[in-house]
This record gives sequence, C-alpha cells and structure tokens, in this order.
Amino acid sequence: MTRYVNIYTEANPNPNSLKFVANFMLVPENVSFDYPDAPSAAQSPLAMELFGFDYVRRVFFMNNFVTITKDETTEWNEVIPAMRAFLKEYFEQNKPVLAAEKAQTTHTVFNDDDPEVVKKIKHLLDEYVRPAVESDGGAISFHSFDEGTVKLLLQGSCSGCPSSTLTLKAGIENLLKRMLPEVKEVVAEGV
Repeated sequence: MTRYVNIYTEANPNPNSLKFVANFMLVPENVSFDYPDAPSAAQSPLAMELFGFDYVRRVFFMNNFVTITKDETTEWNEVIPAMRAFLKEYFEQNKPVLAAEKAQTTHTVFNDDDPEVVKKIKHLLDEYVRPAVESDGGAISFHSFDEGTVKLLLQGSCSGCPSSTLTLKAGIENLLKRMLPEVKEVVAEGV
C-alpha cells in the first residue's frame, strides 16, 4: 500500500542547508541522527542514498524532517524539485530511514550529581534555546561547563552555518551570562 506523503521545505539561517519536512514522523520524537559525511551514514539507507547526490555534504534527521546541507556551488532552486520528488518517492515506497537505531537524544539529560549551575544551564537551554534551534532544522545540546566556559554541540543546519557564531555569542551567550553570573563564555564543541 502506498503511503500518502507530503514534503515541503523550510529555509533556515544557514544558506547551504534546507529543511525538508514530511507529514509524518521520520524518527522517534526528540531523537536526532547527524551524518557529517557519507562514511558516517552506514546505519541509514536514506542518508546513504542522499549522499549519492553529488552536492549533498551533510544529512540530519529529527522528528518529521531531514535537513540537507549542500555544497557552496549548487543553488537550491536548481535542486529542490528533484530532492522533493526523491524524498516523496522514497517515503511512498516505505523504505527505511534507519537500518539500526544509534540515536542521540536531543532531550537534555539531567543528572542528580550535576552541579547546580549545570542544572540551570541545561534548563535554560531546554526552555529558551532548543525549540528555536530545532525550528531552524538543527539541534543543540549541552557538552560541558568548566571554569566559566559552556561548551555546546551544534548539529544539523547549525553545523557550518555562518550565523551560528552570531547566534552562539549574541543570543545564547548573552542569555546565559545574564541569567547566570558563573557563565563567562559559550563556545561550540566539535564544529
């Protein structure tokens, strides 16, 4: 039986990334899968096929969307129709997104033994930052806090986004510094 599939696109601040949104969940809610290159995509048949498009540089799945990052030379208006058609056909045929689940949850894990400042940082990220980042086709998670420096992991459209530094410094860093005097700096880890 063929599944009814609707795919639409949403732009985000990264000009090289585009969010392709489906009318159903692709992966479990609040779980993300980030493939920065073709070799890392071995556990995802869909990501492997997407890397078959010569302009695809990164693939990110979460909830009901896939964020695709393209190379610098390809124009989105040249490839959106073919990409939407590919995704629609792939999903109509009920092909799998994942071969095996090796998920990274985007929900923040709160540990009882976390210092109070870390608990507050995680709460602020979950409450004020994560929803906005996810709406742009990305994900953000707490990595560490040491001597006033908060390290965050950026995924999806946030990876390599020209405005991610501005968002990190002007948005997230200002919020955390204003709310928590212990925070002196916010940096991206592994970008």
